[in-house]
Amino acid sequence: MRPPTRTGLLLALLTALAVLPTAAVGALPTGASAPAVPHAPVANSQTYEDSTGEDPAAPDITTIVVSNTDAGIVTFRVNVPNRPTFTRDILVWVFVDTDNNPGTGDPDSLGSDYLIELFNGEAALFRWDGEDFTRRPGAPAATSLVFSYRAGVTIRINATELGNTKRFRFGVTFLSGATFDELTGEPDFTNALADLAPAAGAGLYPFRVKITPPTLVVRRVATTPTRPTAGKPFTMRVTVARSDTGALLRNGRVTCVGRVGTAPLRPQVARVQRGAVTCTWLIPEKAKGKTFRGSASVVFEGLKASRNIVQRIG
Repeated sequence: MRPPTRTGLLLALLTALAVLPTAAVGALPTGASAPAVPHAPVANSQTYEDSTGEDPAAPDITTIVVSNTDAGIVTFRVNVPNRPTFTRDILVWVFVDTDNNPGTGDPDSLGSDYLIELFNGEAALFRWDGEDFTRRPGAPAATSLVFSYRAGVTIRINATELGNTKRFRFGVTFLSGATFDELTGEPDFTNALADLAPAAGAGLYPFRVKITPPTLVVRRVATTPTRPTAGKPFTMRVTVARSDTGALLRNGRVTCVGRVGTAPLRPQVARVQRGAVTCTWLIPEKAKGKTFRGSASVVFEGLKASRNIVQRIG
């Protein structure tokens, strides 16, 4: 499988565009999104500015924002205000040099190792195989690749599908004006116009993926009943989520510690249930008026979260 643009078009197009006025890169306005994972806080973001108005008839990239989340989702937001909708004649290429080495990868795109292509309503990921950007049988599926369009394109992909890159260089080609043969459906770019970001001859833009190590975050602490009662079960529920994905914890090693005064209580329940660390103790019948101290903690993949409570027994 290869891009529908055919072998050799890349070099021809880049050669032709080299004579166009200087183009560049850009920022994040309102763009509809289609995230591959639940929303997570952006750990890192960088904006690239572009000169504008070089050719009134051509697409005009104004800014690009590249960012990543702690879950490793990389987002490219390419703003092209004079192309408000994603029409069939538009072709977008994002070249990514994932090993940050111009000496490897495609020499015609400054060492790019991967190509993200948006064309004819579809998104595809291709890898340089030494001769062309292709997608061979058995290659890992680009399951995280999604895009949306509103006055420019927003592309999201997990860094693991870009060679697990931590530092990369990239460039964007935004083209419009493609036509299609009525019989074969083959695209023709003879009269197409494009903007390059960065400009031809200006190299590629650098970006470093920065990921904060994940933690377990306590979202909520609840007890049933509200306060411990002598002779009754008392349950403490601690809702825990991952900081990188926001996903509620579904399992882990749970420790429940309860005391009435100095006397330890054996937990009746100590497990994760429906996203909450759950600890249940039976409060002794003669404990009314005494102080209950409890703690619930969980360890999952080396990460830990815990909460303590102190309450008077009713």
